[in-house]
Amino acid sequence: MAHSLVQINLHVIWTTRNREPFISPEIKAPLFKHIEQELEKMDCRLIIINSMPDRIHCLFSICSTKSISFIIKQIKGSSSRYINLAHSLPNKLEWQIGYAAFSVSKLALKKVYNYIKFIHENHGFKSMVDS
Repeated sequence: MAHSLVQINLHVIWTTRNREPFISPEIKAPLFKHIEQELEKMDCRLIIINSMPDRIHCLFSICSTKSISFIIKQIKGSSSRYINLAHSLPNKLEWQIGYAAFSVSKLALKKVYNYIKFIHENHGFKSMVDS
């Protein structure tokens, strides 16, 4: 529909298998870049991404033609394949089954953005690596 406007923002969180602290500073930047590229392929727009060692927080706008479950399945599957093939790591990156997804209104966007940006401070960590 040419005259339709869809603006759906999601805050999505997913974790590593068994909450293993797998997301190290060495893989963080390439992992985030890969996730951003996957979102772009699906006509979604990344707003911000950040992580703790055992989970990803991602805020993005979704397109109207793909389901949330399809988008997350694609991101999780492709990102673990990419990291495992591109980086020689002692263990394989595996994501836990499932995810949490929350809609974010235009009014709450800045608050959620800042929460994700400063997630290390929010959880008691003193350092943060920007995406």
